[in-house]
Amino acid sequence: MTSIDVSPPDTAQGTAPSPVRGWLAVLAVTLGIFALMTSELLPVGLLTPIGTALNVSEGTTALMVTVPGLAAAVAAPLVTVATARIDRRLVLALLIGMVGTANLASAFATGFALVLVARFLIGISVGGFWSLAGGIALRLVPERHVARATAVVFGGVETASVLGVPAGTLVGDLSGWRTAFAAVGILGLISLACMVVVMPKLAPERTMTFADLPRVFRTHTAVRVGIAMTFLVITGHFTAYTFIRPILRDDGIADGMISVLLLVFGVAGITGNFIAGALIAKRLRQTVCGIGVLLAAAMAVLAIADHNTFSAAAILILWGLGYGAVPVTFQTWILNAAPTATEAASSLYVSMFNLSIALGALVGGLAVDAVGAVSVLWIGGVLAILVLPIVGSARGRDRR
Repeated sequence: MTSIDVSPPDTAQGTAPSPVRGWLAVLAVTLGIFALMTSELLPVGLLTPIGTALNVSEGTTALMVTVPGLAAAVAAPLVTVATARIDRRLVLALLIGMVGTANLASAFATGFALVLVARFLIGISVGGFWSLAGGIALRLVPERHVARATAVVFGGVETASVLGVPAGTLVGDLSGWRTAFAAVGILGLISLACMVVVMPKLAPERTMTFADLPRVFRTHTAVRVGIAMTFLVITGHFTAYTFIRPILRDDGIADGMISVLLLVFGVAGITGNFIAGALIAKRLRQTVCGIGVLLAAAMAVLAIADHNTFSAAAILILWGLGYGAVPVTFQTWILNAAPTATEAASSLYVSMFNLSIALGALVGGLAVDAVGAVSVLWIGGVLAILVLPIVGSARGRDRR
């Protein structure tokens, strides 16, 4: 997520690409983001079979989510600054190529240590690619298409978050978890090939410096609120959602139905994204509060009693509606919070988003191993509902 550049599209030669080729490049970048984010979150639906195959506990297996999250949090600003003078097409191609290779390495790994090395490389790619891709895509289309291009590019993030995991889980259930990782790896390489073919050379524009990060955090109250919201909601969500498979299994849900339920979650998430998109222009704060309430309610209901397939589906629909609204809502909050420093603010947001994924998986893993799977639902619900006083206090400061 970088600043929205509404200048005309350009290339290294200073001429605009054809609209058709520009949109093909946007789609290639979107496919890359989908592959990246699906790679980061894929272990969520496959913790049990991966842990069994590699002889590690489910809590330890959750490091497959923690490690790339931590790496992405650090890589987001580092890659953006370090590659400031390098052709953006080359940088994106290298990052997505590394994702494809790392996923294939995971698919053929015989030990958990090698899997974690591959996951670390995926984290670097996620942080760097996500921080650069939005701005690059906007340089590929005419000015009148900027808003649509933005929606398409970040649709890759949202779609991966709500559909990538269910689809990967389904593939894993049908053909084995290694097949799921191999499929995402091949998808990354396909994205690489598409970018090489359709994306023009793009000379780097002015990027942020490291000094911009503390400056925008210090001088923009709404940025600090947005970062706090992201920490609470994303950490709470992934504390619980990382272990959704063992939670559902403990409720007596058959393995074959879990992938179906996660697909239900994904469809609800897409719906939540569209609902939030219609609300945030005039009701941004209320949408944020609604997300916290929906997530906390879904986790609490799931924790209270045993469930059958139908009641679990209803709860996951509620949960999916809440989480599906997160990316577009929080992204809009951050961009509105610092309209003159969107690149630095967005980099902080990307870092906190991925750091929160890592922290959620880590905290959840410790809780599952020490207490049991249901405990993560209560932890996640409490974190999610805490977004209400955060937003409320920010509104009070605005009134004063």
